[in-house]
Amino acid sequence: MKTAPLVALAAALAALAAPAIAQTSREPAKLSLSASAEVTAAPDIADIGAGVVTQAVEADAALRANAERMNQVIAALRRAGIPERDIRTTGLTVQPQFRYEPNREPQLVGFQAANRVQVTLREPAATGRIIDALVKAGANQIDGPNFRIANPDPLLDRARAEAVRKARARAEIYAAAAGLKVRRITAIEESQAIRPVPMPRMAMAAQMESAAPSPVAPGEVELSVSLTMAFELEP
Repeated sequence: MKTAPLVALAAALAALAAPAIAQTSREPAKLSLSASAEVTAAPDIADIGAGVVTQAVEADAALRANAERMNQVIAALRRAGIPERDIRTTGLTVQPQFRYEPNREPQLVGFQAANRVQVTLREPAATGRIIDALVKAGANQIDGPNFRIANPDPLLDRARAEAVRKARARAEIYAAAAGLKVRRITAIEESQAIRPVPMPRMAMAAQMESAAPSPVAPGEVELSVSLTMAFELEP
């Protein structure tokens, strides 16, 4: 009976042949590259911060003076047509103030109260006029404006489509140069950024009696999408 040895020999040869076949198979060529696209648009939102800082010998006096002036600031915003939902308090503090002299213990000289609101303006063109009104009403701290777009998704979708188009076009160039062609996309990873066009820091108006509002230029906001795409190539 020689059947069993023959079967065992055939099985052994099959086991040896299997790795040889795997070694001869080739993985498809792969390509990974990045592309980006930008779109710009005029902003439709401006965010500004307005604060009141007051000082007094006693903490309650500093806080009362601050409350009086901040109420005037908020009233000015309401007169300007800013709705309640677009006025938000972001900070209220009362802190001791010390005088420091060499070789002496710090001396308490009073207290400082600070209150700050964040204001959303849905008419960026009115930013200069609103800032002037805030300062005239008693605000002594102004920061911003920060211009943005309320609904950036449609613009970002345009940038996404352009970035994909760029990536696919580059993939075709690389594939053709290597004597291959693009078979399929295997992965897409995205990152995005929204940034305003740089503007100089704006100072508070010194001539509040001037008829012209403080100059503020909204410019344009740039939205960009960067992505990395992976492709599988074939002969």
